[in-house]
Amino acid sequence: MNAIIGGTGIDRILSGSELRTVKTKYGDVDYYALDGLAVIARHKADHSLAPSRINYKANIQALCDLGVENVIGIYAVGSITSRLSPGSFGIVEDFLDFSGRSLSFCDGVDGPLRHTGMVRCFDKRIMTDFAKTLYKAGEKEIRSGIVYVTTSGPRFETPAEIRAFRNLGADVVGMTLGTEASLIREKGLGYCALAYSINWAAGLDEEGLSFLEDESVERLGRKLLSFCIDTLSTR
Repeated sequence: MNAIIGGTGIDRILSGSELRTVKTKYGDVDYYALDGLAVIARHKADHSLAPSRINYKANIQALCDLGVENVIGIYAVGSITSRLSPGSFGIVEDFLDFSGRSLSFCDGVDGPLRHTGMVRCFDKRIMTDFAKTLYKAGEKEIRSGIVYVTTSGPRFETPAEIRAFRNLGADVVGMTLGTEASLIREKGLGYCALAYSINWAAGLDEEGLSFLEDESVERLGRKLLSFCIDTLSTR
């Protein structure tokens, strides 16, 4: 079985789809049954959970309990560099984590103490399959090598923070990937992360901090979700 975890906009896109619940030792998790996939809305179906309140352990444990082997995470982000400008999407290949969350399945409390390597956090096979899906769909530009920086949220970053993140090599900023990626890696699932930009980060927009209109975000999210479904259907 394969799965998708989505964020901003995914709840609107999947509204009306079959919603199921799986019980885990960390809590209950709702997921959509879609084309043979399990799709989790990380902020809940009504987008009510702030990034710091998401039950990340329950979500990832639910995937394991369902027998998921491969997962694609979809992340709405703010653009720091022009490598991924608003309205575009790309493949994440590395991340920085400034969220301050210390969640782990291998901390000597929830499981045996183990240090997990992050050099190969993302699955090259899934990334390649996704790129092939884009190519077959006629996408002219495949953006890859994106570096994502994770903050705690729910507040947005300051212009000074964004300048610092840019100097550290980040291309986009969000609030969830670092936590999810670490837990997924600990569980040994095949994992690919995709980012789609809905705004310029703080200090980079003349208007202050403006976002794509809801219709544009939903259209971009639907397009990306469709590509993910096509990619995972071949595995």
